[in-house]
Amino acid sequence: MAGTLQILFLNPPAIGYSLSRCRLPTTHFPFSGIRSHLVSKLSSSVRASSQHSNKGNGRGDHLPQATAKDFDWVKPLSGFVSNNFLPVALIGGVALGLANPTLGCLANRYYLSKVSTFGIFIISGLTLRSDEVGAAAEAWPVGLFGLVSILFFTPFFSKIILLLKLQPQEFVTGLAIFSCMPTTLSSGVALTRLAGGNSALALAMTLMSNLLGILIVPFSISKLIAAGVGVCVPAGQLFRSLVLTLLVPLIIGKGLRECFKGVAEFSDRNRKLLSMMSSLLLSLAPFIQVSRSRSLLLLVKPAVFLLAVVLGVLLHLILFAFNALAIPLLSTILGGSESSFSKKQNISALLLVASQKTLPVMVAVVEQLGGALGESGLLVLPCIAAHLNQIILDSFLVSLWFQKENDLKTA
Repeated sequence: MAGTLQILFLNPPAIGYSLSRCRLPTTHFPFSGIRSHLVSKLSSSVRASSQHSNKGNGRGDHLPQATAKDFDWVKPLSGFVSNNFLPVALIGGVALGLANPTLGCLANRYYLSKVSTFGIFIISGLTLRSDEVGAAAEAWPVGLFGLVSILFFTPFFSKIILLLKLQPQEFVTGLAIFSCMPTTLSSGVALTRLAGGNSALALAMTLMSNLLGILIVPFSISKLIAAGVGVCVPAGQLFRSLVLTLLVPLIIGKGLRECFKGVAEFSDRNRKLLSMMSSLLLSLAPFIQVSRSRSLLLLVKPAVFLLAVVLGVLLHLILFAFNALAIPLLSTILGGSESSFSKKQNISALLLVASQKTLPVMVAVVEQLGGALGESGLLVLPCIAAHLNQIILDSFLVSLWFQKENDLKTA
């Protein structure tokens, strides 16, 4: 009996082979009832193991399919992050600054905010195509009005904003400074391309408003905002700083593009990658500012901050409505249907670019103010929300335009 059990357990049959076919000699195993029971149990166990193995691995690959299905959410999530990288990066910077302000304070100690601004404008110069700027010459009346609207008309809304009473007052002052800024560096052009508008015109307005803004913004803040709160802004010093942090890196980036063909080819081939890098650099600004002012931000009531967010949305809607009302009036004055203001591509470029305000220049301006108009973090925070809101609102608007265009083509 001991010898037979040793044979059974040390030499098991191959999977799928029935133990019921084995014939154990009765002379070595006199207890035939026990032998039959044991063989029956072992046969059932081996069959069950064989069936489970075949079902799991050899017939349909059940387990890998279940694993792949568990990760079906990864692809749409990565697609969403890729398509909305800028707002995700900005929100992430704010959240990280609130969660761990130590890193942000360390980055501020080593002037990473200025380094990030410098890098953003180098990337802007690398991706700036000269032929696109030249192609906007045909629609120069629209571009001229866009510049006047961005740099002269819309800053006057800051006087209305300053009439509001909100605690902390930096929220109101920050939005007033934000209304004096030039247009966004990338989102306006990108949304114009998505809407099928005149992207060359959008790029020209973006470039010119940011270059001229270096000259005009310090004086706009000094006359429209600082005088209202009893503070004198060092316009000359601010101008020199903006030239060093905005104009110089823009010229460097553009010069590298024009002097080296490989740089231009790399920039055109990797525009999305460079855009993501610019977004990451931009997210350093809210991260550092929020980290520095975290203790103050936690004292702000959520209802007050929500009100500041609503004010930012209203500011964008007012700017959009102002430009939308001006377009038909100018079209009538300058030739009706033959005017450049009546072309749909030019209209979409003007509405999207002239109604947005840029965050990097605003951050650079606040950095140079050195707390003269209030705590930097509190000044910047509502503008981050306003920047995000204008991108989100205009994205929905572009989607509606795109859907309407497709419906017309289908009809």
